[in-house]
Amino acid sequence: MVRAFSIIFLIVSNVFFSQKKLNLIPYPQKVNVNEGFFTIPAVIMLNNNLPKGETEYLKKRLNSDVKFQVSKGEESDLVYSQLTKTNNSVQNNEFYTLEITPKQIQIKSYTKQGYFLALQTLIQLIQDHKNDKKIPALKIEDQPRFSWRGMHLDVCRHFFTVEEVKQYIDYLAMYKLNTFHWHLTDDQGWRIEIKKYPKLTQIGSKRKESMIGAYVDNTFDGKPYGPYFYTQDQIKDVVKYAQERHITVVPEIEMPGHALAALSAYPELACTKGPFEAATKWGVFDDVFCPKDETFKFLENVLDEVISLFPSKYIHIGGDECPKTRWKECAHCQELIRQNNLRDEHGLQSYFIQRIEKYVNSKGRKIIGWDEILEGGLAPNAAVMSWTGIKGGVEAAKSKHFAVMTPGAYCYFDHYQGDPQTEPLAFGGFTPLDKVYSYNPIPEELNAEQAKYILGVQANLWTEYVLDFKQVQYQIFPRMMALSEVGWGTSDPKNYKEFEGRVINEFKMLDKMNINYAKSIYNISGKVTAAENGVSYELSTSQNPDGIRYTMDGTEPSVNSQTYKNTIPVSKSLTIKSAYFENEQLKSAISSQVFTISKTTGKKIILEHQPGENYSFGGAFTLVDGIIGNQKQLGKTWLGFPGNDVVATIDFEKKTPFSEVYFNTLDNKGSWIHFAKSAQVFVSEDGTNFKMIKEISKDEILSAKGKIKLNVGNQNSKYIKIRIENAGIIPAGNPGADSKAWLFVDEIGAN
Repeated sequence: MVRAFSIIFLIVSNVFFSQKKLNLIPYPQKVNVNEGFFTIPAVIMLNNNLPKGETEYLKKRLNSDVKFQVSKGEESDLVYSQLTKTNNSVQNNEFYTLEITPKQIQIKSYTKQGYFLALQTLIQLIQDHKNDKKIPALKIEDQPRFSWRGMHLDVCRHFFTVEEVKQYIDYLAMYKLNTFHWHLTDDQGWRIEIKKYPKLTQIGSKRKESMIGAYVDNTFDGKPYGPYFYTQDQIKDVVKYAQERHITVVPEIEMPGHALAALSAYPELACTKGPFEAATKWGVFDDVFCPKDETFKFLENVLDEVISLFPSKYIHIGGDECPKTRWKECAHCQELIRQNNLRDEHGLQSYFIQRIEKYVNSKGRKIIGWDEILEGGLAPNAAVMSWTGIKGGVEAAKSKHFAVMTPGAYCYFDHYQGDPQTEPLAFGGFTPLDKVYSYNPIPEELNAEQAKYILGVQANLWTEYVLDFKQVQYQIFPRMMALSEVGWGTSDPKNYKEFEGRVINEFKMLDKMNINYAKSIYNISGKVTAAENGVSYELSTSQNPDGIRYTMDGTEPSVNSQTYKNTIPVSKSLTIKSAYFENEQLKSAISSQVFTISKTTGKKIILEHQPGENYSFGGAFTLVDGIIGNQKQLGKTWLGFPGNDVVATIDFEKKTPFSEVYFNTLDNKGSWIHFAKSAQVFVSEDGTNFKMIKEISKDEILSAKGKIKLNVGNQNSKYIKIRIENAGIIPAGNPGADSKAWLFVDEIGAN
């Protein structure tokens, strides 16, 4: 009886173990867990045919955990076999198998790159089992879904040393990312030595001061920044370092916009005489490269040196956010448009990009650029990096051009990843770990054939608000883990909590490496939903929910505060503060949420135009959730509308008296956000026929600094409609001139 019970227990436990996921990120495509364990020896014996460079990497990564020795005749613990490519099947250079038996670890791959990726899996397994010394017997067959799995780093707004860049590359390698996009030139600094043009680094690699704090504060530190740049020898060193980790470095040289640092050194390349200086503010500026022969010769010479340093197939030429103001005023540009029968300045941008592309193609390389290179027609062989949303990638793929998907809503790691009140100052937006994990790089609009043109996915780290490398670590971890699994093709948003558990397990390794990762997933998350007499506030945490404590009187929560059990009803204005406690110790930041309840709070709302993807968290309900946004934090409490008016209809459900209507709008011109041009309030009894009861002008909005409170007299209606007019096309002299302005609105209330 006892023996039978033991056998049944063993069978059940083996089944349970085989179903439990291993602590691996990204998770492999195919995992079979078998019976038994491989016991990690004090010294791992290595077969002498292992690829040398990659095996040296293995030794360094596990230096403090295990020791290694090359076997001399005796049986090896780790062996490798190179697979032979055949003509009747598709082989992926990144394919590998990892088989662990109670006696041995066996790796097979077609290439050293596949072997290197297998080592990343093996390293995670050894680190996860370094205490019990037992790795489960298993067989993994694995390869990525996407060929481009990238991370970007902006070193222009803030500079990072060679050693820090190498650390960044190491992080990519740990999670099987294979492309490092190095943003080397911008308005705020030129960071790569070009021997033919020494003034680029003598002058363009420094600026007189830097903007600090929130953009709307318009304050500066008064401290010279730079000169900071990489010598060509340093560039070669970084490229070699990346190659040893099977990572491709893609350089970015910005053109025709984001050129102020270059123009500060060589003002003759502009449409006007200057003088120019590297930008001290963040944003977009009117002075750009002038498309004249002298400029093209300069850029060709620069690209010659860049191409000699970087063996990558693609050279990134930027192409984004190029205002057309100077080109419109430039006699040479207008003559160029006429001579080449170009439609307009957008056609001139296409002419510029295509001319550069022909030169890059003549050197055996291809260009890739941000999705604005689609303006006026895409260059024949160009690839597109789709950042403003998915539209650019869809358009490229449908026209049989390759695309890398990097939409801001999912892949901008300069956005907040937790409650902005508990996070360091960030650029804006709200991109938590679960949102990154939910991304599918293949747009639904594409059929199977078109989807083949999606090379993969990339996340971008712009560094306006990233002052040092510790902050770099904070912004990318743990979100880079989610990106890695998305790029590998094994992410499953339905099982996010399981992935979150693997992330938390991986924090032990980040701690050991002294990496300053964000602990936002430990903090309390709040979700607001509609309720009968206002809203409901739901609290959650990645930890045991029994540890949540909260207050409703504005005081700081303690271990003795109310324990969270159910959704909290909110029917009046108040402040809810919450935190997570474990073993009677505070384990999270204290989250604070102020609710301002009005007669619109929690009511049904319909928007005529939807917000932009980057700033759409919570959708239309965000405008009636009882939360008023912070004008210095463009996080999850704001909706952003690119080029469209906000037209919101709110259903009170019954005739409701009110005499005041309020809303907030923003002015942040560096991010192309402008105050509303005007606003109107309407009422209706049937939701169809509306009567305007109040209008406010742009001057009144400006004088109120965007915080609008309107006395609308004594009203009593079932519906209310608010039309808030977008500023339209951004005028000359402003960042993003000639582009559509963004309109930001937070809460629409009535009392």
